[in-house]
Amino acid sequence: MARPTARGTETESRPARFMRSALEILGETGRTDFTVLAVVERSKTSLRSFYQHYSSKDELLLALVDRIMAESAARWRTDVAGLDAIAALRTLVERITAPAASTKQDSINRGLTFYNDHLAETLPREYARVLSPLHALIRDIIVAGGAEGVFREASDSETDTAAALIMQTMLGALRLRVLGAELNGAPVEGQHIFEFCVRSLLRDPGHPIRPPW
Repeated sequence: MARPTARGTETESRPARFMRSALEILGETGRTDFTVLAVVERSKTSLRSFYQHYSSKDELLLALVDRIMAESAARWRTDVAGLDAIAALRTLVERITAPAASTKQDSINRGLTFYNDHLAETLPREYARVLSPLHALIRDIIVAGGAEGVFREASDSETDTAAALIMQTMLGALRLRVLGAELNGAPVEGQHIFEFCVRSLLRDPGHPIRPPW
């Protein structure tokens, strides 16, 4: 196999450099209203190089969200492997709604969370594809719960819809946390989101959903 040339290696590394630069800006500002020029200057490349890989800033951010979501969904799937459906759903909600480990990560999360709506409007088909690993994971948890007899029986279409609704509720966790504090004086936490989601799925409303102590 031929060894890749220096030019080829450099070309392959540029998308990663653009994404890293975008992450750095997000971590510093918590905002996504930066310009393509800011990304280019940060990555020490050129506008021509940028547009060889991405047609717009939206496409760059979509690629960034794609990478983050794919890596996160794979990690979450490992985290819930072997758990019963209720415990798996609880664990997944905990992972998604966990507070950021640093102010930089909090800024990144905040910026991307509020940008998701924009991506859904401007690139709906591509954005749906990006979210598909998480949707598939939630769907698998719901199917497992049905097989265990704890979640209601549902058609494939109903399961897909339930997974989409639960996914959107989870992804809006940061927004819900802020709104909850403003609306009723208390933030909406992960436990609230888990209980809301799991109760929509239970076959028996009286089934225990809290872990035994």
